[in-house]
Amino acid sequence: MSSLLAVVLLAAGVGLVVGGAELFFDGLMASAHRLRTSPFVLAALVSGLELENLAAGIAANAKDLPGAAAGTFLGGTTFLALAVSGLAAVIAPIRAQLPGRVLVWTLAAPLPLVALSLDGELSRLDGGVLVAWFCIAMIGIVRSGRGIAGEAPSARRRGALVRLVAGLGVLTAGGELLGEGIRRTVSSFDVSQTLLGNTVVAASVEGEEVARSVVPSRRGRGDIAIANVAGTIVHFVALNAGVIALVRPLSLDHDTLRLHTPVAAVSTAILCALLWSRQGISRRAGAALLAAYVVYVAVAVAVGV
Repeated sequence: MSSLLAVVLLAAGVGLVVGGAELFFDGLMASAHRLRTSPFVLAALVSGLELENLAAGIAANAKDLPGAAAGTFLGGTTFLALAVSGLAAVIAPIRAQLPGRVLVWTLAAPLPLVALSLDGELSRLDGGVLVAWFCIAMIGIVRSGRGIAGEAPSARRRGALVRLVAGLGVLTAGGELLGEGIRRTVSSFDVSQTLLGNTVVAASVEGEEVARSVVPSRRGRGDIAIANVAGTIVHFVALNAGVIALVRPLSLDHDTLRLHTPVAAVSTAILCALLWSRQGISRRAGAALLAAYVVYVAVAVAVGV
């Protein structure tokens, strides 16, 4: 019965995520037109604000599960850079000519977190520094990407903000169902909290990001697909990590310091280098990113079990 429920939850989650992504994209394009701003900028700002991920991290740290808490933003970053970008490109190749400064800001986003984590803890002071860095990095991305216009938005401009908010709501609900289905599927396995946080929790909470990237890419807006990924990465490694540490200082264990933190930074660098050199992500490159994520998970399992 529990297995059947897990399958039902997974199927329902996928359905809601796909429908929500379509609604979100339509609302995003129309809202950008009404606000006279770049859809890229709006996607980076709005799509990256993952409150469910932040809530999961705060709750895990409050329950003395710091490895799982760190996994929400570290494993989440790796999942976004490799698995989400890779799977989205395999489904629909991503074509995006982005300004170099956008990629530089995205590349630099994890570096303060890496530096501040070297002592094995993110203190409240570190948290404040990361939140300040988030503001700087996001302003840099917004200023660098505001000239990205792309094709004209659809004619459906009425109710733009309603569709945008409704799409986010449906995506959140679908992501919750999808995440619950994944958690139930793997609940019988005995794994460490750090491994669980960086793999299962990260993937389950961020599963809807695949749809957020596939839908705009299929509609010829690869820039928005990348904005969803890049904006969320900046939110994770700066804002989410900072807020979690501000609420309660975060201890970082050996696996987090030696594996998950550097992999998150390197994964971001790989994605940025690929976008810089190829002006997008082909199906073959997407498959390579997926393969890299599988290798990461395999190493994480070997280390964490």
